[in-house]
Amino acid sequence: MRRIAEPFQDTPGGLLPALHAVQDALGHVPREGVPVIAEVFNLSRAEVHGVLTYYHHFRTEAPPRHVVQVCRAESCQAMGAEALMAHVQLTLGCGGHGQAHGSRSADGRFGVEPVYCLGLCASSPALAVDGEPHARMSPARFDALIAEHIAEQAEAQA
Repeated sequence: MRRIAEPFQDTPGGLLPALHAVQDALGHVPREGVPVIAEVFNLSRAEVHGVLTYYHHFRTEAPPRHVVQVCRAESCQAMGAEALMAHVQLTLGCGGHGQAHGSRSADGRFGVEPVYCLGLCASSPALAVDGEPHARMSPARFDALIAEHIAEQAEAQA
């Protein structure tokens, strides 16, 4: 981690680019890396931690293998997004109903995140699986979609 952060230490405002570089290299900024990064930039651990937790795009845990984003914008809400979110979380074992910032399964395979518009308002409710949007989603359609997605991933790894 030191090797990744050091090229940015003399750059004004270099902490953010260093954190991005660490996350790009490792997929996240590990909590145990905070003291190392703080030392490189001559900052307190609290200052580095504050930056990590202030900006939503930094992760301190490895990302899940698959991310399901459920649209929570008005059109999707009106067409049943809340019930869809509850079904997705229950099906994937990703935390409780209505968590605002997302949740992940115990095995780390799946993450569920709310998003606020996938641009499919005329075809609500919508969700995205690993960045691929899907419209007119129902619990039954989600179950079929996730089963197909998992099968495709298994084939790709074989």
